[in-house]
Amino acid sequence: MIDILSRRYLYFAISLLVIIPGLILLATRGLPLSIDFTGGSLLEVQFEGSTRPESAEVIQVYEDAGIDDAQVQTTEDGTLLIRSSFLDNETRDVILNEMRTQSSGEVSVIRFDSVGPSIGAAVASRAALAVAVAALAVILYITYAFRKVPNAFRYGVCAIIAMIHDVAVVFSIVGFGALLFDWQIDALFLTALLTVIGFSVQDKVVVFDRIRENSTILRRLDYETLVNHSIVQTLQRSINTQLMTVEFLLLALALFGGVTLQEFAVILLVGLFSGTYSSIFIAAPILVLWEKEEWKNWFGRRATA
Repeated sequence: MIDILSRRYLYFAISLLVIIPGLILLATRGLPLSIDFTGGSLLEVQFEGSTRPESAEVIQVYEDAGIDDAQVQTTEDGTLLIRSSFLDNETRDVILNEMRTQSSGEVSVIRFDSVGPSIGAAVASRAALAVAVAALAVILYITYAFRKVPNAFRYGVCAIIAMIHDVAVVFSIVGFGALLFDWQIDALFLTALLTVIGFSVQDKVVVFDRIRENSTILRRLDYETLVNHSIVQTLQRSINTQLMTVEFLLLALALFGGVTLQEFAVILLVGLFSGTYSSIFIAAPILVLWEKEEWKNWFGRRATA
């Protein structure tokens, strides 16, 4: 049988190597909030002619209109995505007219979204509330469902710790994405984050439920062997349902879905993989660590040293 739990500290170290650098980037650079949170405008335009203004020229057009924070992104089909602070309709029309004079054809507006800071604050607070409610619900549900298992509360707490791990991985990836690809946290990011949380909790429940079943069947086994045996039993299910189905679809979406969906697909891809990883290599090992009270050995070694 595969001995997964014997290397649990290695798995913890791998997670820290992924999480800490990205969180440091976010702490030093700040959260890359989009217009959904800060308030602003997103203008997507398509140029029909053979020429179109360069990114620097578009930024200059915005600056001439009094907007100094424009960010321009070019898609594969020549469409421009321009993010900036809030634009009223009059300023938008001035910018579009100037773009038309710099291009050889018609400029079509594909999308123009504006959101005020108050809406952004409402979205953020509701998302945080949803995560908090979900965490509380998970603890209560797992504690009740596992009430016949000793220390049932630990299962709920470990599930939440692993869920926080997955959220931290997602934010870490966003930190790297913001540095390398100018990613921003928007409403679509919240959709991906909440999806990751849902899948994460589901994976933990599956693994923990197998531990619960085996605890009544394999009573003679010590706890670590029991948990390791349960993980191995669910390993094939996790690989088949995540890697062989969802992950491949998300990879295709990330590669061929276009720039507007790329960030969303990559976050889901990494987040769902993290959810599967943490179910096997984080949540269950923490259960064993808690059961064996291994932290006492840590402090004992320090005191001896």
